[in-house]
Amino acid sequence: MTVKQTTSYTDEAFAFARELVEDGEFGSISAAASAALLRMKRARDAEARLLEAEVLRRAQLPPDQYVAWRPGLLLDAYDRAGD
Repeated sequence: MTVKQTTSYTDEAFAFARELVEDGEFGSISAAASAALLRMKRARDAEARLLEAEVLRRAQLPPDQYVAWRPGLLLDAYDRAGD
């Protein structure tokens, strides 16, 4: 299914999309934009699957291996690492 939608692009994004079309990588600006969005969706979906797998892995750890948690803990550790 295809949905027709009017969109606006930055000059840089449009120039790049036009270059991709002129180089024959895509048949149209719309095809280039659609491909970029689908690539972003696949990357986001893959990241979510990795995060879910890591959460499930950590949930299986024995209690003596749990990592203490409180709001801001990760940021505190990051700040200390930069010192």
